[in-house]
Amino acid sequence: MKIVLASNNAGKLAELQTLLAPLNMTLVRQSELNIPEAAEPFKTFVENALAKARHAAQLSGMPSLADDAGLCVDAFGGQPGVDTAFYATRFGYPKGDDTNVTALLEQMQAITNRRAAMVSTLVAVRSADDPEPLIAVGRVVVQITPERRGTNGFGFDPVMFLPEFGKTFAELPPEVKNAHSHRGRAAQAMLALMRERWLDSAAS
Repeated sequence: MKIVLASNNAGKLAELQTLLAPLNMTLVRQSELNIPEAAEPFKTFVENALAKARHAAQLSGMPSLADDAGLCVDAFGGQPGVDTAFYATRFGYPKGDDTNVTALLEQMQAITNRRAAMVSTLVAVRSADDPEPLIAVGRVVVQITPERRGTNGFGFDPVMFLPEFGKTFAELPPEVKNAHSHRGRAAQAMLALMRERWLDSAAS
């Protein structure tokens, strides 16, 4: 089965393609189908993910999967949340993974409470007007390190420290990260939902 990934993020595509491999599903990035990015006007991950999924399904005529993920910092009242991708722009930096990390480290310099959560919300729809979207949420509590550590992954991975491993996401091998990350947990839940709701017993 081919599913449109309602994202142009190469890192997300690679991670989700690996995570969904057990179902023999092929993810196609929406940019490959000339589908523009959807507007994301909402304040919650689930509303934005649903909007992106319906948008991609509408323009492709195919099932679609969207991920809305972000960093929720305790000391910032849960921000930047849905605005995580644009976090650096609040402080005069250009949008980008590396500038996001730079801005976060600067804003956290004098803060002792470094607890945060990485949240991933996956939404899948069979069509644009699917009345029963599949929704799966993954959440990982982390500590924000005072400096970058590791070179794997993308996004905030170099400063997301997992106490149970004693390492950041960027210091973990990809297969370990995928098994324990917010997106990995959401994908495992989505796998179970797709098997239960979309695939017949022979296919599963």
